[in-house]
Amino acid sequence: MSSKKLTLCVLGCGTMGVAILQGIQDTLDKTATDGDYAQATGYPHAFIATCSQEESQVKLNRIFEGRADTVVMCGENAEAVGKADVVLLCTKPQAAKSILDDKDVYLALTDKCMVSICAGVTISQLQGWVPASTTVIRAMPNTPCMIREGMTVLSCPPKTSPDYKTFASNVFSTLGRCRFLEEKHLDAVTALSGSGPAFACVILEALADGGVMMGLSRDVATELAAQVLRGAAGMVLNTGMHPAAVKDGVTTPGGCTIAGLLTMEDGKIRSTLARTVQEATRVASTLGKEPTK
Repeated sequence: MSSKKLTLCVLGCGTMGVAILQGIQDTLDKTATDGDYAQATGYPHAFIATCSQEESQVKLNRIFEGRADTVVMCGENAEAVGKADVVLLCTKPQAAKSILDDKDVYLALTDKCMVSICAGVTISQLQGWVPASTTVIRAMPNTPCMIREGMTVLSCPPKTSPDYKTFASNVFSTLGRCRFLEEKHLDAVTALSGSGPAFACVILEALADGGVMMGLSRDVATELAAQVLRGAAGMVLNTGMHPAAVKDGVTTPGGCTIAGLLTMEDGKIRSTLARTVQEATRVASTLGKEPTK
C-alpha cells in the first residue's frame, strides 16, 4: 500500500458505517495541521459513503455537511468502488452477494482491499464473489463503536499484506479496542461481542429494577447500575485482573455481597449467560448462508 492519500469507500453506509467514518475523521482531525490531515501512513484521508435510497443520501449529506473530504453517492456503487483504494462492505449479510455480483462492482474491486463487516459471511464466500486479486479481510465490530468504546475483531487470510492489516487495525482502533483472531472464532465473537451489548443491557436493566424495588428512583438506579458495569469492566481491562479476583475483592465474610452472589447462583445465572452466547453463536453461523430452496 502506497503512502499517498488513501480513499475509503463505505459500501452501504448505515449506522455502523457512519460510526466508522466519524471515528476515523475525529481521530485525524485531532492530528490535523493548518486545516490539513496529517499524512499518516495507513489511514484514509478521503471518504465515499454509498447508499441505495435518496432519503438515506439526504440524511448522510446532513451528517457529513461541511466535510470536503467526504462524498455521498446514491445508487452508484461501481463508480464509488472505482474511486476508492479500500472498500468497507457494510451491507446486510443477505445483500452482500447481490451487490458484489454486479459486473461493474466486481471489476472495480480488482487489485483492491475489501473489508467486510457482514456477520456470518466467510472469507471463502467473499473471495468467491470478488476477483482473485482482491484482498479480503473480515471485521466484527459492535455498537459501542458509536461512542468510541467498541470492540472489533479482525480476521484475514495468512498471506495478507502487512500494510492492509495495519490499515484495517488503524481504522477500527479509532473506535475502541481492536485485535486479530483466526476466522474460526468469528461466530463466537459475533455472539459475545456483537450481540453482547444487548445481553449486558438486560443485566443492567435487571440490576436497576432491583434498585427500584428497594426504593431508588429509576434514573438513580439506572445510573448506578450502568456505572457499576462500566467500572467493573474497566477494572478488568485496565488492571488485567481476573473477574473472579474483582468479585472476591468485594466479597467479605457474612456480608451482603456473598448473600447476593448466592442468590444469583440459585438462579443459574452463569449457565444461563454461557448458554446465551452458545445459542447466539449457533445462529451467527447461519447468517451468511443462502436459504435452501
